[in-house]
Amino acid sequence: MKDLKAFTEFKVRFSEVDSMRVVWHGNYLKYFEDGREAFGLQHDLDYLKLYDLGFLTPIVHTELDFKWPLRYGDTGVIETRLESCLAAKIIHHYRIYNAHTEKTLVTGKTIQVFTDIKGQLILNNPDFYQNWKKLKGLS
Repeated sequence: MKDLKAFTEFKVRFSEVDSMRVVWHGNYLKYFEDGREAFGLQHDLDYLKLYDLGFLTPIVHTELDFKWPLRYGDTGVIETRLESCLAAKIIHHYRIYNAHTEKTLVTGKTIQVFTDIKGQLILNNPDFYQNWKKLKGLS
């Protein structure tokens, strides 16, 4: 099975750190979002396309594992990988690492489900998603 990934480089800004100059833990969720957005744009599964097709993909589960601190001025890379599954959900795994040392700093996971525009849960994979997975060699 194909392993779909996207890589997003970023520089830690002053507004993202706490008084110890370490990235505040809540900002990692924003980095995950940056990774998902880059993944979607690179692999033709972006938020606006899904919205135009009549779907939303809210997050229903998040995991974060902190390994090592990311500090003000560091350059990080968000590696975002899709886990293919049969259920009607989108699962991303993340690894944030230091761009210079390649040391893993944070790992994580998010799970998104499909709803219609009104927020009604969709229990089966939408046709467009099934077709996308076939096109990407994931089914």
